[in-house]
Formats: sequence, structure tokens, C-alpha cells
Amino acid sequence: MSASDSSTAHRTAMADAGLDAVDRTIIAELSRNGRLSNTELAARAGIAESTCLKRVRALQTNGVIVGFHAEISPAAIGLHLEALITIRLHAHARGDLRRFQAYVEDLPATQRVYFLAGDRDFLVHVAVPDAAALRELVSDTLSLRPEVASTSTSLIFAHAAGSQVL
Repeated sequence: MSASDSSTAHRTAMADAGLDAVDRTIIAELSRNGRLSNTELAARAGIAESTCLKRVRALQTNGVIVGFHAEISPAAIGLHLEALITIRLHAHARGDLRRFQAYVEDLPATQRVYFLAGDRDFLVHVAVPDAAALRELVSDTLSLRPEVASTSTSLIFAHAAGSQVL
């Protein structure tokens, strides 16, 4: 699928969800910068400020916008190493996925947890101070859990912002 096909499919899905061009603009702008003032957001969407505020509130009420947050740089707070860890659970442990997910979510290093389809059960984004902390997390914390059949760890060199690669 080409980039333009993907973009068309994305617009079609948003239209199917009852979102018009103004809603899509609001969503795109807030996705890039959740701290935009209503005045600036309205100007970028080409609508009145009162209309913009009503649109944003409707998007929140309808569950399209589920929250606003501050994105913290892990490196700025001493977490210089980020990694993605895939985890496969033993077949007998699959009945307790929620408990395991809650356990992983509560680990101090955890940034995000994704429950997957396929040959792995979870993808966990972690941030730690250094390689020793990552080794300890994978070898001594996760791998020793009785539910865990295997793990695979990939270091993150850089984050892509939107469609920017580096």
C-alpha cells in the first residue's frame, strides 16, 4: 500500500467514524501539539473560537480525544536507554493475561505496554538508566516470571516523530 493509499484509507476511516474535515484538522493539530491554545487551534482549523471549543468538547465526549498529557523525555530524567521487549507467555499462562499485563504496567521502567496478536503476547517499551539496568529488568525480573516463555529485546536508537524518520 502506497503512502497516498494509506492516507486515503485513513481519511475514509475517519469519515466513516462521522468525522468531517474540520474534525480531522483539529485531531491532526492536537496530535502534533496538545498545548495549542483554542485561539491558535481555531485559526489552524479555519473556524471561530467558540465553534472550535464546541468541536473539541464533542470529540472528547464522543471518545475520540481521550486525554491530554505531557510527553517527558526519558533521557532528561536519567533514563538514557530505551528498548522494546517482546514477551511470549507459556500456553498455560494465557488464561491470566490481564494479571501479567498489570504486573508489567506497574514496573517502574515501563513506558507503554501493547497486547499483541501473533507469535508474541506483549510488546513493552521501557526506559532505564543504563545497560546494566536493562539486563536486570530482562534477565532477573521478566525472564524469571513463571508465565514467561521467552523475551526478545531491541534497543531504540531514535524516535520517529510523525512521518519523520530521523
